Amino acid sequence: MVCLAGIVAVSTEPQPVKFHDGDVVLQASRSERAALIRKASRSAYSHVGLIEVASDGVYVIEAVQPVSRTPLAKWVARGIDGRLTVLRFKGLTEEEGTRVVREAKRALGRPYDARYRWDDARLYCSELVAKAFARGAGKAVGRQEVLGELALSAEELKQAPALGLSVTQTLLTPQSLADDAQFEHLAEWVVPRR
Repeated sequence: MVCLAGIVAVSTEPQPVKFHDGDVVLQASRSERAALIRKASRSAYSHVGLIEVASDGVYVIEAVQPVSRTPLAKWVARGIDGRLTVLRFKGLTEEEGTRVVREAKRALGRPYDARYRWDDARLYCSELVAKAFARGAGKAVGRQEVLGELALSAEELKQAPALGLSVTQTLLTPQSLADDAQFEHLAEWVVPRR
């Protein structure tokens, strides 16, 4: 269960949370595999990205097709019901946050990894976040889980090879980042519909 610091409505007014480079944002996306990711990880989340605070706005560095730098408002709009959760690594310095974002941005343009392999040729969302923290700040975040031990039915596991997946491979889910006690849960936001 997610521990929430508060539920805040987001609008075009000043942000209720002052974002920092390296903050983590989670959402339930509408992507093709999102429902399966949420089911497998017993989670409300299927997608995660890193915040970059720039002079021209707030962006999310995310592993989609390809790894992209997306304006926060556009990123939020792609989620289900305009919901997102904001996490901050406890004690992360400003310099470390800058390095985490720099590491994530080094992957811009790299293809999305629909096979969830732990290499650098292609990246999936939580892999991008974990590698950016490891390489940019020396912080290990989230935890690897075995695909065959996730909350998938026997029938769903049978389909894994057809998707290029192995039931014995490990992967890191967005929920494993949300569960990581090194992160402070700053807020869950609901963006009002216009």
